Amino acid sequence: QVQLVESGGGPVQPGGSLRLSCAASGSVASIKAMGWYRQVPGKKRTLVASITTDGITDYADSVKGRFTISRDSGNSTIYLQMNMLKPEDTDVYYCKVLYLDRWGYEVEYWARGTAVTVSA
Repeated sequence: QVQLVESGGGPVQPGGSLRLSCAASGSVASIKAMGWYRQVPGKKRTLVASITTDGITDYADSVKGRFTISRDSGNSTIYLQMNMLKPEDTDVYYCKVLYLDRWGYEVEYWARGTAVTVSA
């Protein structure tokens, strides 16, 4: 099993920056990918950015050029550097990990979410 701990959300002014962190523990050697998603209340969670253990990244069009996802050398912690934040970036951001269980099946696990509020 893998557990996740998020940190780094909070209030920020438009144009400002925040850095989100998501640390995995447990069976980290089985991790295949991690990522950040956001969810507007009442709607489906959508991708913000993701990164595989091979370092392949993917971004939502709305954050390209402003957000950067990265990971530590142990592939157990990811970071989301959020620059040039806009009010429309306001949301709850969820960290997700994709890993293989003991039987080789892919499992998704979500953290609780961290709120980002961009407001003057």
